[in-house]
Amino acid sequence: MPHDHHDHDNHLDPMDARVRALETILTQKGLVDPAAMDRIIQTYAEEVGPKNGAQVVARAWDEPEYADWLARDATAAIADMGFEGRQGEHMQAVFNTDAVHNLVVCTLCSCYPWPVLGLPPAWYKAPAYRSRAVMEPRAVLAEFGVTLPDGQTVRVWDSTAELRYLVIPRRPAGTEGYARAQLAELVTRDSMIGAGLARVPA
Repeated sequence: MPHDHHDHDNHLDPMDARVRALETILTQKGLVDPAAMDRIIQTYAEEVGPKNGAQVVARAWDEPEYADWLARDATAAIADMGFEGRQGEHMQAVFNTDAVHNLVVCTLCSCYPWPVLGLPPAWYKAPAYRSRAVMEPRAVLAEFGVTLPDGQTVRVWDSTAELRYLVIPRRPAGTEGYARAQLAELVTRDSMIGAGLARVPA
C-alpha cells in the first residue's frame, strides 16, 4: 500500500513541530518537568486512549449490527461513539477470526489511530518492529507472548496517513452474559494492534 505520511521521524508536520518547540521552551524555562510530562504521556498512551478503543470492541462483541457497521464503515461507526478527530479521520476495522490474526504496523513512520488508542507505544515506532512485523510476524508475535496455531494466517496491515487500522480481537470464551463494561475490561491496547490477545476472564 503506498505511503504518504505526515509524521515521518525526520519531518514533523507543522502542528507537531510547534508542540515540540513549545515543550522545549517551557522545559528550558523550568515551567515543565519532562519526567512528569512523560508520565502523563505514558498514562494517556496505555490507559486513557485505549479505553476508547476497548469500548468500540466491546460494543462490536455485544451488538452484531454494530459489528457489521464497523466492518463496512469504521470511521462512521467509531464516530458514533464520540471518538473522532485528528489521526482518526479514515479508519478500517479488521476482525480476528479462527482463520486469520491481524497485525498492524506503520513501516515508514508511526501512523496510529489516536482517537481510539491514544499515543503509540515506543515499540510501535521502533525500526525493529516496523521492519520485522512485515518480514517475520510470527516471530514478533511470539516475542509479545502470542503463539498462534499453525493453521492461522497472520495478515499484516500497513497503516498510513490515509488509512489507520483497529484490530477487533476475538471475544474470549466464557463471556456470555457479560455486560459491555465487563467486556471492555478484557480488551488491551496490544490486542487492538494485533500484538496481543484479549484477556481471558478470571
